[in-house]
Amino acid sequence: MTDAPGHEPHEPPTPGPLCLVTGASGYIGGRLVPELLAAGYRVRCLARTPAKLRDHPWADQVETVRGDVTDAESLAPAFRDVDVAYYLVHALGGGSDFESTDRRAATTFAEEARAAGIRRIVYLGGLAPRGVPDRDLSPHLRSRAEVGRILLGSGVPTTVLRAAVIIGSGSASFEMLRYLTERLPVMVTPSWVRTRIQPIGVRDVLRYLVGSARMPEEVNRAFDIGGPDVLTYLGMMRSYAAVAGLPRRLIFPVPVLTPRLSSLWIGLVTPVPRSIARPLAESLKYEVVCDEHDIADWVPDPPGTPLTFGRALSLALQRVRDAQVTTRWSSAALPGVPSDPLPTDPDWAGGSLYTDERELTVDASPQALWRVVEGIGGENGWYSFPLAWAVRGWVDRLAGGVGLRRGRRDATRLRVGDSLDFWRVEEIERGRLLRLRAEMRLPGLAWLEMYAEQDPDGTTRYRQRALFHPRGLAGHLYWWSVSPFHAMVFGGMARNIAEQARATETTPTPAGTPHPAPQGSAAPATTETDGDR
Repeated sequence: MTDAPGHEPHEPPTPGPLCLVTGASGYIGGRLVPELLAAGYRVRCLARTPAKLRDHPWADQVETVRGDVTDAESLAPAFRDVDVAYYLVHALGGGSDFESTDRRAATTFAEEARAAGIRRIVYLGGLAPRGVPDRDLSPHLRSRAEVGRILLGSGVPTTVLRAAVIIGSGSASFEMLRYLTERLPVMVTPSWVRTRIQPIGVRDVLRYLVGSARMPEEVNRAFDIGGPDVLTYLGMMRSYAAVAGLPRRLIFPVPVLTPRLSSLWIGLVTPVPRSIARPLAESLKYEVVCDEHDIADWVPDPPGTPLTFGRALSLALQRVRDAQVTTRWSSAALPGVPSDPLPTDPDWAGGSLYTDERELTVDASPQALWRVVEGIGGENGWYSFPLAWAVRGWVDRLAGGVGLRRGRRDATRLRVGDSLDFWRVEEIERGRLLRLRAEMRLPGLAWLEMYAEQDPDGTTRYRQRALFHPRGLAGHLYWWSVSPFHAMVFGGMARNIAEQARATETTPTPAGTPHPAPQGSAAPATTETDGDR
């Protein structure tokens, strides 16, 4: 077959370089992937649980492989044909031994990257204070610095980007700042609120990450990255109040709040759990200001960048108000939170499985019922005995758990891997099933399943199942101690969800509210081009 006269044959487009992204289910990784795609790169994501990436808008544009940065055997195939590897994982909040976990993971990653002939590694680390020996740093900053040195010494040209506080909708630093400022008009604070910090907007972090992939082979070094403003945490809180339109906050720093007490204070006021709040608080006592801005020699700053602190705040707040937070600090599961086995395991692989099952006929369509199911939690609550849920959340916070304050990433839609108060979305069959796994402190494993179904005769049916796999005697005692309240909590939940579905059926859906996609269909892909990315 010949080409038509007068027409040149079209050459297929040359595929772009292949980037491997670790930590794609996390805050930065989940935002980096679409930026790399937009820049013309092909992307492969490494994930311990690939299903967590299934519902991201970009999922069908990337290759996802199962693996772990501590498992050399899984890294070898993941690195095949890769040009640039992004290292965006760490064990923050993973217990007292997280430094050795980080060290082992970075060493394994570096060795396998060198063996695979990777052209460049890009790592996002923490900005360390001037003149402070590693032994005097907080464990969090010390581990970040050590990982950077391991990667720089790998034999693979490496870019290490060192950032202080990252400001963007959904970041742990932003949410800590936001909740402290919004909820406490008068504060007695730790002395570290007077420490100088050079924050950076997440949009600039992503720009530097993408730009680092193009660095020439001879570049093997760390770069400080920051915005144009140097502030104290006190100044950041006052700036936030001004940008958010809040009255001026009264803040009284005192020297007696230790990092442990600071983390308790942060944990009680903000959604950030103590396991993450403590390393963040310990790091905030150091002055972290950039020594150089050499990154601009390799990734030039367009006009208007880096963003000022006020501009980064405004973009982040706009995203929150528009309910367009694409990733959150809680997107990645907390280390140490159980994920196996699944409640669907046959006969259940391992012992007792307590269940509480409820079933109701609903005077509404399955679509209306599903909207209520998918909208559960966060501002909508849990449709039964609010005081009991609140108390359970407070007890969990006091025990060092996540509590109820994590809320939702999106007000109307969920995806696998989303955190939802003290639950995590483990499975979602849009229009039919929502399965949540408990991440509160429990002597066992717990799940909550909610089904919106239609019988052959057209009747809408709501099914609800709470499951608990006890761990030891304490687990059995826990179940029997709370089971007398199940009729009130779980029974009330089922009735109120059914009633809300009926009310929703008769209330017009506000303009702009997404409707659930038909079962088996995929949500349309979207590309972020505005906001804080």
